[in-house]
Amino acid sequence: MAVQHSEALNKFKETIHKIKSYEEALGVLYWDLRTGAPKKGMDHRSEVIGSLSGDMFKLSTSPELGEWLSTLEEKSTYSELTEIDQRLVLETRKDYDRSVKIPPKLYQEYVILSSQSESKWEEAKEANDYASFQPYLEKVIDYTNQFIDLWGAKETRYDTLLDQYEPGMTVAQLDGIFGGLRSQLVPLAAAIAASPHQPDTSFLRQKFDKTAQKEFGLYILNQMGYDFEAGRLDESAHPFATGLTPGDVRITTRYQEDDVTNALFGTIHEGGHALYEQNIMKSLIGTTLCTGTSMGIHESQSLFWENIIGRSRPFWDSYYGELQKKFPGQLDASVDQFYRGNNIVQPSLIRIEADELTYSLHIIIRYEMEKLIFNGGAKAADLPAIWNEKYKEYLGITPPNDAKGILQDVHWSGGAFGYFPSYSLGYMYAAQIADTMEREIDGMWSLVGGGNLLPIKEWLSDRIHKYGKMRTPSELIQSISGKPLDPQHLVTYLTKKYTDIYKL
Repeated sequence: MAVQHSEALNKFKETIHKIKSYEEALGVLYWDLRTGAPKKGMDHRSEVIGSLSGDMFKLSTSPELGEWLSTLEEKSTYSELTEIDQRLVLETRKDYDRSVKIPPKLYQEYVILSSQSESKWEEAKEANDYASFQPYLEKVIDYTNQFIDLWGAKETRYDTLLDQYEPGMTVAQLDGIFGGLRSQLVPLAAAIAASPHQPDTSFLRQKFDKTAQKEFGLYILNQMGYDFEAGRLDESAHPFATGLTPGDVRITTRYQEDDVTNALFGTIHEGGHALYEQNIMKSLIGTTLCTGTSMGIHESQSLFWENIIGRSRPFWDSYYGELQKKFPGQLDASVDQFYRGNNIVQPSLIRIEADELTYSLHIIIRYEMEKLIFNGGAKAADLPAIWNEKYKEYLGITPPNDAKGILQDVHWSGGAFGYFPSYSLGYMYAAQIADTMEREIDGMWSLVGGGNLLPIKEWLSDRIHKYGKMRTPSELIQSISGKPLDPQHLVTYLTKKYTDIYKL
């Protein structure tokens, strides 16, 4: 490699490392903001986050970075790069071309706004006060529309947002995927509702000590292989995971005294995200490849652990006794009653508390609303009524207030439009991954039933986690299962599980 090309590579990698350093610092500030920073400091903290984000953004859109990219993309130079450096150039070019279209001042204003908006969302949700949050949401939507104009709309304006979370995904594809899913799940839900074999859940309606809930959650994270020397568990208004580096991946959950499993499944879900980030190969540390390849693949890991493993009968065959010990005299139901009671299918208001079968309907509602906002021009003032109408149409229930309706999720406050479909796509990836795993790990469910989850974690780390962003979602699922994403795996999994539970 020529001297000037070698120098370009060194300068390029130094800049990428500096960008990652900013990301890590911002990640710590964000985590602190969401896990107990004093309220009176929140506005100033948002300004600090905005300032540092602005500096990082200038670095990631600098003319020098563009020049180094152009040098490294020359055919003779590119062919001499390592596989990691080639991928780094490819991904950086994609980000650079998108980001360079946004004026730095506009970006900094947006970061400050979104940070303030998330804090205001927390307050509004607590107070059931959508009116106080609405002006912030209006501004977030306005900035997002400005960004779409600057990036240039794809087939539809909303396609531009989807592509950021699941590269290559389009409205046309999702309309087909969600339409097919809905047409198969609605009849299954109807058959379940008509079944005379409804699970008993009366034993779950008790008060369960929060400290004992946390202890059990920590125990299960250990069983999953979560490394506490590289992470921690905290409490927040909405569960999340923050991957700073593989050596520092933090998760949060939310405890409810009247629900013994809600925080647990939230903890397992975020633990699935964390295992992904903790097990990325060391050679990617310090690069922008040291993260998940897409939100769909990331959600596949959290939903695999939460639902396919955590809500399975073998899991509770192994761990129900430990849970009973944490709540002496409270859980006298059999393991079968507990398993069936925790897999009851019924329409619910809250997405993160939804059963596996109706979960995708919650996602479809949000997907259709995001399409209405960006392709149909729906305004922030209209959204609570639209939300309530869709819940009535799809789930047959109407939220009693905005805290249990439009205000329940954090995503829109931070401008994460286009993220929600990743949950359903992740669920589809998870079912397809589980189908392959069952064939490749001998006696997989016996391992789960025996409380040995580590071979599963190791398989996932070897087939998915270690690659970080080195492979695209389509390359990953193809390499794992030998075929592209096929939603039918999810339908098959749900049909088999609930036919058994409800004796259809």
